[in-house]
Amino acid sequence: MIKRYFLFSALFLILFSPFCLAEEEYKFDISEIEKKPYHIGGYLEFRPILFGLDKDASLYKLKFFKRNEGKTVEEYNGKLQLEGSLEKGIARLFVRTNFDLKYSYLGWEHNETKRMIYEGYLSLKPSPSLTFKFGKQTLLWGKGYAFNPVAFAGRPKDADDPELALEGFIAASADYIKSFGGPLKTLAVTPVIFPIYKHINDDFGKINRLNFAAKLYFLLYDTDIDLIGLTGGSKTNRFGIDFSRNITSNFEVHGEFAFFNNQIKKVIDSQGKISESKFDAKSYLLGLRYLTPWDTTFIFEYYRNGTGFTYLEMKDYFTFIDKGYDLFLSKNNESLLKKASSVTQGNYGRPNPMRDYLYLRMTQKEPFNILYFTPALTTVMNLNDKSFSLSPEFFYTGFTNWEFRLKGTALIGQRKTEFGEKQNDYRIEFRVRYYF
Repeated sequence: MIKRYFLFSALFLILFSPFCLAEEEYKFDISEIEKKPYHIGGYLEFRPILFGLDKDASLYKLKFFKRNEGKTVEEYNGKLQLEGSLEKGIARLFVRTNFDLKYSYLGWEHNETKRMIYEGYLSLKPSPSLTFKFGKQTLLWGKGYAFNPVAFAGRPKDADDPELALEGFIAASADYIKSFGGPLKTLAVTPVIFPIYKHINDDFGKINRLNFAAKLYFLLYDTDIDLIGLTGGSKTNRFGIDFSRNITSNFEVHGEFAFFNNQIKKVIDSQGKISESKFDAKSYLLGLRYLTPWDTTFIFEYYRNGTGFTYLEMKDYFTFIDKGYDLFLSKNNESLLKKASSVTQGNYGRPNPMRDYLYLRMTQKEPFNILYFTPALTTVMNLNDKSFSLSPEFFYTGFTNWEFRLKGTALIGQRKTEFGEKQNDYRIEFRVRYYF
């Protein structure tokens, strides 16, 4: 399978390389620098992945207890992301669509029709300081790079690839910005209304609710500060604050703090008994970004997930899966595995389910004077059980409108730890994008 994976990827490169290497004639056209009332763009992506499976892991047993996939499985992903905008007077229409196609051991899969539109809204700007938006929009709240505990009005980032575009929610929002002299240079207010009904944002929380969120932004003493809140009943009330400040031109610090009222957590023990608790949770993040004189960028973050599971709670969860798998092998009884699967979907299967994480990413721009080449190394460590992921990658943009990324990820940890019980030991992926 490994040979077939790399042969398939190499064939793609060979077929498309003539287009990458074609020489372009430079022409200057004044119309190209004039602002047009419309914009159309996007990218086409091909991303094959090879997974190295861990047959002793709890999550492998939970997912593949009826299958024997061997030591590796392949996955082929295609994506077409299109975006366009049209401006007329004070109005602007913006749409971003995302078409995903995947071929795996389950066959062909694609995203649902309602999930294809990531953003689609109408904005009205009656004055330079006031803007209204109506429609599906992505609200990127928070100052963290990999984690955002105060992103109450958005979807969680993937810490493995936090720069991916996120799907938005249908909402009505406004932005009012005011500038001042003195220590307070800028003040901005962003109120948001979220309708949560059947077929309208029904994956946000409890349906048949009208939710309200707001962000109050200050630029105070050269420090960016946000006060954020969400209420309405689809989720419990939550409030937060974040900040970002450049200490020097190449050194930035940032942080977030979030308070969640009446948070509910369901826990399963090693015998399969489910208990529920209600409590007020606090989550926070502290991070920094530093650029060295030799163009190495460091991003470091500590994330405290106050709604997460403890080490013992996760250990009991993995132990219960193993008991369910033993019961299936001995008596062909799937009942315990089905119960484990139900709690995985609701709680344990979410990104970063435990309490304390460290994130570190290092990138080096054009080492050894290799133009358009950027290697990087990323690690996410679970401080509660000492398991972690390690991801080296190589990024190249030497051809016009093309980008290439080769990335590997190793998941390292003892048994009964988060990364040690993942269904795969490693992953290798090769991403090719063409922008237009």
